[in-house]
Amino acid sequence: MRIVLSLLGLTFCCEQALAQESSVAERIDAYLQPYVQSGNFSGAVLAKENGKIVFEKAYGFADRERKVPNTLETRFHVASVSMQFTAAAVLRLVDEGKLSLDAHVGEFVPGIPGAEKITLRDLLTERSGLPDINSLPEYNDILQRHQTPGSLVTKIEGQALLFEPGTKFLHEEHSAYNLLALIAEKKTGLPFAAAVKHLVFGPARLEASGIDDDSNARGAKMAIGYQPEAIYGLNRATAIHWSGKTGNASMFTTVGDETKWVETLFDGQLLRSSSRDVMLDTSLAVGYGWFKRENKRFAETAYSMNGRAPGFASFVLYLPREKTSVAVFSNIYSSATTTIGYDIAAIVRGLPYETFDPSEPPPSAAELKTCTGTFQFGPDFYQPNAQLAVVAEGQGLSLRWPGGSVSPLIPVGRDKFVDRSYWEQVKVARDADGQPTGLAYGDFQGTAFHKKQ
Repeated sequence: MRIVLSLLGLTFCCEQALAQESSVAERIDAYLQPYVQSGNFSGAVLAKENGKIVFEKAYGFADRERKVPNTLETRFHVASVSMQFTAAAVLRLVDEGKLSLDAHVGEFVPGIPGAEKITLRDLLTERSGLPDINSLPEYNDILQRHQTPGSLVTKIEGQALLFEPGTKFLHEEHSAYNLLALIAEKKTGLPFAAAVKHLVFGPARLEASGIDDDSNARGAKMAIGYQPEAIYGLNRATAIHWSGKTGNASMFTTVGDETKWVETLFDGQLLRSSSRDVMLDTSLAVGYGWFKRENKRFAETAYSMNGRAPGFASFVLYLPREKTSVAVFSNIYSSATTTIGYDIAAIVRGLPYETFDPSEPPPSAAELKTCTGTFQFGPDFYQPNAQLAVVAEGQGLSLRWPGGSVSPLIPVGRDKFVDRSYWEQVKVARDADGQPTGLAYGDFQGTAFHKKQ
């Protein structure tokens, strides 16, 4: 009888655990539905805790025109998440004794600005001071032609350093990772795609992953990228040569391979302990393709990375205490993936989270027009001292940035919106007469700008 009762007790416990897991999965799926139905997420999600899958599901279409659905096997371009794998390839070469983190880049590429000052460590931690290829006026043209790591590096030759190497992190250094790709080629004697396969993808058994050198446009199970249009529409994103992002954003993979990679890295299965410790070191908040910061929401260090490239957005998160990993890949160019990833981790951990609830019915054109105006932001804003204009266009509102880019604003409440492009909360403040006096953009505050007469 004791054995029977024990078995019954075990069965009851298992049923409780399964019911709890089902509840978590149901909450995650319900949470995602508004993003999917409003055209702000199309892709795949995988969440694991302590090595066990707690949620995995795909949404939307890999090819909207042909109605090809996304699946868990769909491959997505993951933009800046690619940097983790470039860094890992270089660290593998360090493990093999073929490179040193303190070697100067002049040993490999003499003509680069600051070649005698910049170390491999500076490149990997994005503290090189190199001028950035993405900031060049001809960058869009660069993406319309096949490139190699060598051709990308030549684009910044002859330009001055932005700051003394190793002294600070200014912004994501795309050119630094172009240069790392070139160094990997030189040390292996292989094209970068083959070098990463040999050094990382093969040993980590990431069978669905690769580097796009422009030969994968019609590859099996590859998602097509889409661009938000106005408040709810989508258009196919402008095609690019992914070779133009070699080293910093040219990788494609699946959510399954990404979470396998995270486990491989954090369990110490690929890199020697010295290289693994360098990659995961939290003394610098940015480096080796990771953000490494104390997160108050989860009360522990969070390792994360997000990326956006034409038609795609990605996010990966790892929380060490419960070995929680979340991968969110989308073939829609929207930063919603970062919010989604953190919220899914919160659902898994049983923590509070906010849902995305577009206004139904949406505000009238007359109501939206009362939100319009120009707002002055301070020197600490994303674009220092920028003036942002809220403009009414047809039945919707948009945020117009300096330089001409436009972000559609999704209404989520009275005077409350979400920037569809960057997925930031936007709130209009009013005076007693109902006139707009300020604009909150995330954590930043702008004040209504009035031209002098």
